[in-house]
Amino acid sequence: MENFKTVNKNTNATYFLNEDELINFFKKNRVQNYSITNLTKQKRIRINKMLDVVAHLAIFAASVLATLLYIQNY
Repeated sequence: MENFKTVNKNTNATYFLNEDELINFFKKNRVQNYSITNLTKQKRIRINKMLDVVAHLAIFAASVLATLLYIQNY
């Protein structure tokens, strides 16, 4: 179930709706006066960016550890 944020371009009124509510909402209102943002997709992108940072830090930490172990053994 995806969540959406709709903002009225004229009045700046904000509505947080799921898929079913969004369909019913636009049956009553015209689509052209609203900007629609997919909150579920934005959350997924944000989590993926955080996981990328964690992966890069883990690779960096592993390389530093390997370098220290190499120096210690010789």
